[in-house]
Parts: sequence; C-alpha cells; structure tokens
Amino acid sequence: MASGVVRVGTSGWRYASWRGDFYPAGLAQRRELEYIGEHFSTLELNGSFYSLQRPASYHRWRESVPEGFVFAVKGSRYVTHMLRLRHVETALANFFASGVLALGPTLGPVLWQLPERQEFQPELLDAFLALLPRSTGAALDLARRHDDRLRGRAWLEIDEDRPIRHALEPRAESFRDAGDMLHEHDVAMVIADTAGRFPRFDALTADLVYVRLHGAQELYSSGYTAAELDEWAGLVNDWARGDGAEPPRDVYVYFDNDARGHAPHDALALAERTEGRALRE
Repeated sequence: MASGVVRVGTSGWRYASWRGDFYPAGLAQRRELEYIGEHFSTLELNGSFYSLQRPASYHRWRESVPEGFVFAVKGSRYVTHMLRLRHVETALANFFASGVLALGPTLGPVLWQLPERQEFQPELLDAFLALLPRSTGAALDLARRHDDRLRGRAWLEIDEDRPIRHALEPRAESFRDAGDMLHEHDVAMVIADTAGRFPRFDALTADLVYVRLHGAQELYSSGYTAAELDEWAGLVNDWARGDGAEPPRDVYVYFDNDARGHAPHDALALAERTEGRALRE
C-alpha cells in the first residue's frame, strides 16, 4: 500500500528575525515567499486568520511558489473567536469569497483554530462541521452568498472542482470527547505541541494528519532538539506509512515557534528526517 504524502513547512513567512539568518542578507522582502518555495513544499498562511485578504494577494502568493507547492489556509478568527461558531454561514461565505479559491491547485487544507474558552458543545460543533465545504465547487457555491462587505472584491471562480480538507485545533480539554464527531465529518483533529500550555490531542480522525509545533519547552519560542525532532519524525513516518490497524495518511506539519527564528531551521531538519523532503539545493 502506498504511503501518504508528507509535507513540512512553517506557519507564516514574514518575520524580521529570519532576515539575515534563514533568509540570506540582502534578499528583497518581496522574494521571501519565493525563497520559501525553494526550500519547502508547503506553508501555512496565517494572515487570513486576522483579516479577510484580497484576491490579488492570493494570486501573488500562488505565483511566487513552484508547481506542486501547497498552502494551508488558516480560517477566519471572526468565525472561530468572535462568532464562536454560531450563525457563521455568511462569515464562511465571506471567507471563501475573499480570494481563497484564487489559490487554485496550491490550495491545501483549511485550519480552524478555536479559542481556549471554546468548550466542546456537540450540537454546535456538528452544525459548524456540516457547513464546511468539501470541494472548491461547494466553496464557490457558499462564496456566492457573501454579503456587501465583499461587494466589488469577491473572487468567484474556480478552474477545477477539487477536494478541500479541514482541520480543527481546539484548546479545551473537553474536546477529547469530539473524536467520533470529527471522524464522522472526516475533519482532522490537530495534533499540537504547545509546551504543555494547551491539551494535546492525538486522535486520528481523518485521512489527513495536521500537526502544529509551537515549541516543546517554551511556547512559540523554544527550538526543537535533535532528539525531539527524531521523535516527531518517527510519528510522522508511522502516520504516513500506516500499519495493519491504521491506513496511510497524508501528513502536514507546520512549525510555529517563530519568536526567536527557530521555525524554518526546525522545519528543514524535520523534513530531512521524514518521508517528505526539504527542497533545498
């Protein structure tokens, strides 16, 4: 049986501490994403969490990376943190109309990160998961229901109807009971390393494994040791290969320990240890 695809990258790429360190001295900021595309196979777009981006931005990002590169897109915090998953159909329509679909073949999984105060409420979560579009065609149908905030700036085109996969990153212990529901909806429960700050959920609930590494010792700040990277590499390879009890799964891993510039170096080191590969020369 074939193994799943492994992709390792970072969460975001615009960090001052990377300049002159991971990024070569003198590299123009407009070329930083291009540099990411030369070294990694994926990136988690996190600006989409804070505000609705514009189609021109998604086009520019798509054009900056090579064929085969994949973006994960972080879902709007307006949906997750402000509306708290309630009455979110229009907000979801606005999100998908804002240009996400302009990524075309580079569009990968969509991440929905919940606030720590959001507890597992079965009926609420079930209704939210049922709203999530599972293909670009379904996302386009949803996007057409955007409101006036997107008037004149909506992107309502697709070049092909492709699957869309979703991942949920809860931060409340009560979500340990949500595995069966996520499995029913084929949504991945994010496996997050947060230096013990938030619960770690290890349930495999979809054909996708989505991992976010925020720091093992100090949240967002500490780098990963060789031993820690070896441990994660063993897990990633096992998930991708599967075994008699578990099928092979695609695995996406994003380092979010950005505060001191560790993320890109740790991502390269993990990519070299897994069945994915760092795309560096």
